[in-house]
Amino acid sequence: MTDLHTSEAVTGTGDRSRPRAALPALCATQITSWGIVYYAFPVLNPQITAATRWPVGATTAAFSAALLVSALAGIRVGRIIDRHGPRTVMTAGSLLGVLSILIVAAAPNLPVFAAGWMLAGGAMAATFYQPAFAALTRWFAPNHVRALTIVTLAGGLASTVFAPATAALADHLSWRATYAVLALVLAVVTIPAHALALRGPWPAAPPAPAHADGGARTVSHSRPFLILACALTLSAFSVYAVVVALVPLLLERGFTTSEAAWALGLGGAGQTLGRTLYATLARRTGVTGRTTTLLALGGITTAALAIAPGPYALLIALAVAAGMVRGNLTLLQATAITDRWGTTHYGHLSGLLAAPATAASALAPFAGATLAPPLGGYPHLFTLLALLSAVAALIAAAATTPKQ
Repeated sequence: MTDLHTSEAVTGTGDRSRPRAALPALCATQITSWGIVYYAFPVLNPQITAATRWPVGATTAAFSAALLVSALAGIRVGRIIDRHGPRTVMTAGSLLGVLSILIVAAAPNLPVFAAGWMLAGGAMAATFYQPAFAALTRWFAPNHVRALTIVTLAGGLASTVFAPATAALADHLSWRATYAVLALVLAVVTIPAHALALRGPWPAAPPAPAHADGGARTVSHSRPFLILACALTLSAFSVYAVVVALVPLLLERGFTTSEAAWALGLGGAGQTLGRTLYATLARRTGVTGRTTTLLALGGITTAALAIAPGPYALLIALAVAAGMVRGNLTLLQATAITDRWGTTHYGHLSGLLAAPATAASALAPFAGATLAPPLGGYPHLFTLLALLSAVAALIAAAATTPKQ
């Protein structure tokens, strides 16, 4: 096994010509893209279903379809960034994101609503963490972990900023008008940031470490890669089901929409806090131990949310704790490839590793909404999700790490 410093030694030398504005720009666009294209939905969905009388399972399935499209498109996006850099693909993703949210806002019926979310899936693949991680890993190696931490610290504020903001808008506007306002914010922040700040030259990929010199195909078919993908996929299903189901869990327990939105938002603050601890954790643990520990902690925090009916302050604390784990899991996935196989094929391998996890996260909201009633409510759903995280931790414990 290896620690963080060992892994950085094999990830390349970076490029002094990296664009200085790239990191702050990506911080701003990650907050905005995640906050509007992802976190606004769980806040607005109860209002959407109440106003349109569309089944909650159907609206959630449309959102899940977006995540599934993102999983599939992400593989191609990773290859493009490996070869050509992030500017064109991320700018196009911003444009597509604005268009998709406007279609969702104006949808006269459920099929058009679903079509808007399918387009949003392409925007997610081109603007969310994976393309940002690929850009920063190539530009900032071998100090890419610091850059990744900074951008995920910023991204962790997405729900903190936009869940309450979305709820506040929805208190005064219809859900359609709320989405239209959010689409305008998305356009103003992300389109110029991606177009203007990501213009630096794209450095050549560094040589692959010896154990990965068979290329991306050899690595992606190896036992460690497949086990890691399986563990992260189960964990992603649990984690993202919890994110989307947290609001209905608290509503079921008698709290208001605003209180539930604040719990979701403060969970995002927990992500930011948790990510500040990742570098220390990485220095003190090996790759397999770190992976196993974080997946197990995801199960523990989910189980705690299942068990505790209140008071509200306790549920807030648990939401923050779950956010801290979720924040570390984001960095765990961001560094999983470089910790084991270097940066040579980072975009491609990262896309392959993220695809099943993103597909699982795509199914999670729909599966959670579908399973909660027959299971007897959201507390029982959270119990099931905690068990899945425990299984993921056991699978991760069986993985072996390539020698660096």
